[in-house]
Amino acid sequence: MAKFYTHNEPFKLECGYVLPELTIAYDTFGQMNAERSNVIWVCHALTANSDVADWWPHTVEEGCFLDPAKYFTVCANFLGSHYGTTGPLSINPATGEPYYDDFPLVTVRDMVRCHQLLARHLGIEQVELLIGSSIGGFQCLEWSVMQPDFARKAAYIATTPRTKPWASAFNESQRMAIESDPTYGERNSEAGLDGMAIARSIALLSYRGGMAYDKTQEDENPDEASFKRRVLSYQRYQGEKLRRRFNAYSYYRLSQAVDSHNLGRERGRVEDVLKRIRAKSLVVAITSDILFPPSDHDILVENIPDVRYHLIDSDFGHDGFLVEHRQLNDIILNFLSE
Repeated sequence: MAKFYTHNEPFKLECGYVLPELTIAYDTFGQMNAERSNVIWVCHALTANSDVADWWPHTVEEGCFLDPAKYFTVCANFLGSHYGTTGPLSINPATGEPYYDDFPLVTVRDMVRCHQLLARHLGIEQVELLIGSSIGGFQCLEWSVMQPDFARKAAYIATTPRTKPWASAFNESQRMAIESDPTYGERNSEAGLDGMAIARSIALLSYRGGMAYDKTQEDENPDEASFKRRVLSYQRYQGEKLRRRFNAYSYYRLSQAVDSHNLGRERGRVEDVLKRIRAKSLVVAITSDILFPPSDHDILVENIPDVRYHLIDSDFGHDGFLVEHRQLNDIILNFLSE
């Protein structure tokens, strides 16, 4: 069950906009020990929520790396999302109605600064492990640079120190799909949902890739397949699935937040910025990931001072961090035991 922290002071975003207040939704699992030395902080992926057990299979379980009998795990819903933290459907105190498309641009750094407020509220000055995948990995990298002593260990999974044009191109195509929905821009929570469903079907192509599609969506009788293909209903199902649980205004803003990610912005060369990371670090890539391919992780391995690297062999692309939970669990447990 999500908990909520309200920060009743103005919060200035990188874009210059000042949110008059913040609400942060978060979940915790397990108990913090007296020494406060058993804390793991999870940064979630794009459309996930603060309930790690809900979206990351076989992690918050006995014998797994988020074992609630052993660790106190915290996960906060990030700024701009749809699951309790201040976002486009939150009430704007200045108008008394939701922000909708007036919600300002947020960056990954803004998200991390929001998390830092919660950590201070919870009395957490340092964690045993800071871990995240995809945009969760973006947050972990930013946090490791912004507050180098916060994490004793950090795991960056299927991620990158800056968003490259390839990933941004997928995001722009998704935004174009949302903009093509004639209801987008209307001041109601249902606006743009048809366009968002199309956007999600575009995103799935980058999350899974050809090998995963060919492995899981092949027709029962491939030699007889014609106009009716199994994969067609899969694409529509995935779009409708997100349509039922998310909103287009958050999805649009979060895609822009992904584009904003760049560790080097106003800091210098990314390579030099990575050298500032003090946490004992783990970098995990996935062989078939086309969104953030293994080559994107080379810069992390080559420049983070104390780092080890693992490559997960999987046909499931970027989503391999969700599907290959057994491989990932072994890797993380070994890293924690070092």
